[in-house]
Amino acid sequence: MTDRSDIMVVSAHPDDSEFGSAGSVAKWTGEGRRVVYVVCTSGDKGTDNPDITPKQVAKIREKEQKDAAGVLGVSDVVFLRYPDQELEDTPSFRKAIVRQIRRYQPEMIVTSDPYRRYIWHRDHRITGQVTLDAVYPYARDLLAYTDLIDEGLMPHKVKKILFFGTEDVNLRIDITETFHLKLVALRCHKSQINQMGIPDLEKWLWQRCRNMAEGTDFEIAEAFHQVVVSL
Repeated sequence: MTDRSDIMVVSAHPDDSEFGSAGSVAKWTGEGRRVVYVVCTSGDKGTDNPDITPKQVAKIREKEQKDAAGVLGVSDVVFLRYPDQELEDTPSFRKAIVRQIRRYQPEMIVTSDPYRRYIWHRDHRITGQVTLDAVYPYARDLLAYTDLIDEGLMPHKVKKILFFGTEDVNLRIDITETFHLKLVALRCHKSQINQMGIPDLEKWLWQRCRNMAEGTDFEIAEAFHQVVVSL
């Protein structure tokens, strides 16, 4: 059985999708395209409060992610609930991503760039790499996971991948009309925004998106590296 979507956003943690692609997501859902989130961990290490447990952090962050997704018009949020800061390139993790690709059959996947150099959260790097490998060849190939076929999850070919957090930008998407929704969605992640210590989130975010629009004729943007899957 499948539940088709147009676009799947695969992130390591709650809030990654909002920082990387929320303006674009709001634009796509506003055009009537169905977007689903797959969140690989629940961000249970994401606190500097010594009086809260990882389980409590995960509960808070999952709710924040659902709230943010609701602001953006995301149709579904899937939590894989792997431990935060412990993602690894394993067959079981790859299969978990393949399962979601075959379930939702997206035309396009958005995820973190696995090839960003130097300072980059390891979970982001691993998520991007595993998602890329899941797209090709594992989600596509008939005999890659015959047990998934037994479950009714047939092979699927993704047409495009967009990587956020990239140093090799080849696509900029105008988010002038949806910036306010990106801001509202980010503010849903109170547990993280409060820790960042940014005195004026709107001003900081606007400048960040303005920098991403460099070389275009629009004011603010989100920046990606786009890969067309031709195989």
